[in-house]
Amino acid sequence: MAYLFFSHCRDSVRVIRGNMVESYDCKECEESLYGQKYILKEENPYCIKCYETLFSSDCESCHKLIGCTSKDLSYKDRHWHSECFLCSVCDRSLVDRAFAAKDDLLMCTECYSNEYSAKCHECLKTIMPGTKKMQHKDRSWHENCFACNRCQQPIRTRSFVQKEANHYCLPCYEKQFALQCSHCRKPITTGGVNYRDQPWHKECFVCIGCKQQLAGQRFTSRDDFTYCLSCFCNLFTKKCAYCTSPISGLGGSKYISFEQRQWHNDCFNCKKCSVSLVGRGFLTSKDDILCPDCGKDL
Repeated sequence: MAYLFFSHCRDSVRVIRGNMVESYDCKECEESLYGQKYILKEENPYCIKCYETLFSSDCESCHKLIGCTSKDLSYKDRHWHSECFLCSVCDRSLVDRAFAAKDDLLMCTECYSNEYSAKCHECLKTIMPGTKKMQHKDRSWHENCFACNRCQQPIRTRSFVQKEANHYCLPCYEKQFALQCSHCRKPITTGGVNYRDQPWHKECFVCIGCKQQLAGQRFTSRDDFTYCLSCFCNLFTKKCAYCTSPISGLGGSKYISFEQRQWHNDCFNCKKCSVSLVGRGFLTSKDDILCPDCGKDL
């Protein structure tokens, strides 16, 4: 789209009067200019006829010659009489008026906008050139028409959320639609966790012991509190009688229990020969467990 104004003035028209010492002839046809109107171009005189033949243009609209005494309006090497320089739709004069071009047709900005400019999705009126336009998913709005569906304030450059066919600024969306974290009671806008049908922020869903985030990690719970496996084992599980490490029993792991003592399967071995006693008979000697062979000498 272009907004241009053109006004091209011809060279001065003069008339030779009075006595001439020397002849003064047309540069082109060499006829005397004495007593005639003539035009100087680059210091060379031309009679009116020769000047118009050599230098004048035809009007794009009426196709007639634009005489040397007429105003010549030009745009992209095209020329018009001032009275022919009109909008191709409404025929209003474009002299001293902003205009636009489309496929070699000249139009005033109002007609161009009605024909080609985007329409506001809210008010359905034309979005005039030079005004701010908001666009989202192939739709356009006037700046003040693109507003939050809840508070009705223009969104402009603020972040927003689209829900169905409506747009909401973030504060309104959070108040109306966002879930609230079970821990901090603030809206969850991104990356929440659901546990026991209750929503949590990822950063709020943590081990009650070490405060490590539990999202994506193995964890367990006790008395409505969540624990990572490490904290749960250290706090609540029994310790292996051999290695003293916690025995979690989680995930299907097996362990041996005997007289208030427990062992990991891999730790339930003869004290002397270290053979595994899992599934075998064994003897005890104080705090030790022995296979029958090692225990026969007791």
